[in-house]
Amino acid sequence: MATNGTAKVCPAPMKATSNGSFQGDNPLDFALPLLILQICLVVVFTRTLALILKPLRQPRVIAEIIGGILLGPSALGRSTKFLHRVFPARSMTVLDTVANIGLLFFLFLVGLELDIRAIRRTGKQSLGIAVVGITFPFVLGIGTSVVLRSTISKGVDHAPFLVFMGVSLSITAFPVLARILAELKLLTTDVGRMAMSAAAVNDVAAWILLALAIALSGDNTSPLVSVWVLLCGCAFVAAAILFLRPALAFMARRSLGGEPVNELYICITLSLVLAAGFVTDTIGIHALFGAFVVGIVVPKDGPFGEILIEKIEDLVSGLFLPLYFVSSGLKTNVATISGGQSWGLLVLVIFNACFGKILGTVVVSRIFKVPMREAVVLGFLMNTKGLVELIVLNIGKDRKVLNDQTFAILVLMALFTTFITTPIVTALYKPARKIASYTHRTVQRRGPDSEFRILACFHSTRNIPTMINLIESSRGTRRGRLCVYAMHLMELSERSSAISMVHKARRNGLPFWNKKRTHKDQMVIAFEAYQQLSSVSVRPMTAISPLNSIHEDICTSAHQKQVAMILLPFHKYQRLDGVMESLGHSFHLVNQRVIRHAPCSVGILVDRGLGGTSQVSASHVSYSIAIPFFGGRDDREALAYGVRMAEHPGIKLTVINFVAPPGKSLLDWNSGDGAATVQINEITQDGKEDNDQLFSEPNFTENESISYEKRVVEEKAGIVAKLTSMTNTNLFLVGRMSAVAGLTERSDCPELGPVGSFLASSEFSTTASVLVIQQYNPTANFSALAEEEASELSDGPDDAPV
Repeated sequence: MATNGTAKVCPAPMKATSNGSFQGDNPLDFALPLLILQICLVVVFTRTLALILKPLRQPRVIAEIIGGILLGPSALGRSTKFLHRVFPARSMTVLDTVANIGLLFFLFLVGLELDIRAIRRTGKQSLGIAVVGITFPFVLGIGTSVVLRSTISKGVDHAPFLVFMGVSLSITAFPVLARILAELKLLTTDVGRMAMSAAAVNDVAAWILLALAIALSGDNTSPLVSVWVLLCGCAFVAAAILFLRPALAFMARRSLGGEPVNELYICITLSLVLAAGFVTDTIGIHALFGAFVVGIVVPKDGPFGEILIEKIEDLVSGLFLPLYFVSSGLKTNVATISGGQSWGLLVLVIFNACFGKILGTVVVSRIFKVPMREAVVLGFLMNTKGLVELIVLNIGKDRKVLNDQTFAILVLMALFTTFITTPIVTALYKPARKIASYTHRTVQRRGPDSEFRILACFHSTRNIPTMINLIESSRGTRRGRLCVYAMHLMELSERSSAISMVHKARRNGLPFWNKKRTHKDQMVIAFEAYQQLSSVSVRPMTAISPLNSIHEDICTSAHQKQVAMILLPFHKYQRLDGVMESLGHSFHLVNQRVIRHAPCSVGILVDRGLGGTSQVSASHVSYSIAIPFFGGRDDREALAYGVRMAEHPGIKLTVINFVAPPGKSLLDWNSGDGAATVQINEITQDGKEDNDQLFSEPNFTENESISYEKRVVEEKAGIVAKLTSMTNTNLFLVGRMSAVAGLTERSDCPELGPVGSFLASSEFSTTASVLVIQQYNPTANFSALAEEEASELSDGPDDAPV
């Protein structure tokens, strides 16, 4: 090919693999090793930025957008040596192809998590917010397009440019908004519910507008072509509903919960995603549209959709999707925004985007009598941008609708509007969390016939059998019934499936329970089955939060449900060889925070298989329970709980009251932890008379299932010897802060206290479970989590003895 008399030689295509550096080949001159380097660089760079931005509570998409820009010509790409070596022009076809494959499947995941049935049920309030929240910014986008066409975008086609500008200003990023709301714990507030419902409607409308923009932006100037593209697009959606949906529903019905999904079904579905992308690309409305539609028509009930997410989300979101942000960042050159005019246009675009979305949302919210502060917060939430915004901009750039400068301005607008959402919402909106006070915060109480409420928390199926067997043993025979709230603790992560759980929380409240829902968490089915077989009232719940703040959900739920005890699983589990292995430091900190902030008593369960690996029926319960008693409020709470358990006909309770010889104290010997000893001393010097009163109560003295032993010990060796000799014990109940010095040289689990740390150690036992109990402390810092309304009722445990 000749141009102006000179030959222009196209570079040779890159070969896939090299022969190795020892053969004289440079791996970066070959497609596969270069792509591997690019993926590794992008993942490390964006994840590092995400860690840096984490204290600011920014969603990961912000780090990925910034990372893409920094790797492009705006920062590191200014070095031509870096750009030509790591991101050479001839490698961009491979990079863009892999990035778009990842994007294709990510949009399939987004479609999977959009429930059209929920959108159809959207109330007038959310629908009005969505419609006006799209219309106002779209109109301002039209006005902005006129200004840009007269300045920096001269010569572009009017209709496509107008639609692209309107769409880019009116989009709300549904997945990004969900993560922000979950991070700020606003999902189940009125603001969160309205924002999520409106954003779901907005998301579908954005895709329709995007299809329109793509149809209008073809190279063919004939309007008939655009009409044919739109008609074929509508025909594709109809075909997907009429033909694909029944086929996918057939596969979903044959995929039963608790059984592996047929590998052929997974293969067929993923192939359908690619085939749909091919069809829509052939039509002319981009391959992403086909993948999104297939995701929407996949049935949302049953495990089929969840298995699809599980199969592909980590690979797509973790490795391939960040490439798309880099591909976008390589097209973004912030340096093109230079001079007063360009910066003025950037300010204009940001102002119009924020003004249109926020004003439109505030106006319609006030019409529906939403308070002003909440209306403004809702406006900022609806102004969140994200991946769909970048998709729109990149398609516009590829279709020559947006030039370099306009593209850079719109990318910075999307980055700015999303970045400001979290700090502004945090500053403006702190939802009122006033909670009524209540009386029965402890097991030890004045009214033994009142309802006994427990909040039983669990992370996985591993905790459930022992938890249920413990609850069954706690039923007692009193007139006051036992009510259990079974809370599944789920970590909110950046994974797409976390957003699926967020939708459940939005529908049901957080923590939620709903007798009418058809698709249930498999881990609460065991509790519901137990409820059918017993007289215990069980209500399944789910808490979805980052682990560093999930204790707030636990404590707030305990207060709202007015429970007397929170049961938590210990952060370590026992391996087959008897060694206790940690689930992670984050789970350890969750228990410590609950201990510190709980509005009621707390029990930490060290699970060593109480009753085996399955639920034990009431008639087969046969446990030997022991309570090492040293004195103090926590020990009295453990004793009160043990007395309740001893009412069960299958329970034998042994109480060993350890006392020191006259003139001595069990706190005298060196525990190796002076600070703990001081704390124990302060907590437990609160009345020998209270201890003696417990042992004289009729519930204790008249129960033949309870045996009592008073043992005088002079040193900790005597205590250790006695506890070690109790080899037939199934469960130990101990107070957290007992009036005794430490039985171990050191412990990394202060939440277990001096006795619990010894009983939970691998050296002590491999068969006996341990429940460490802390009685409600009126000085606990629960007020930091919620404001408690004033009450004349007394809540102190000392005011309500057994």
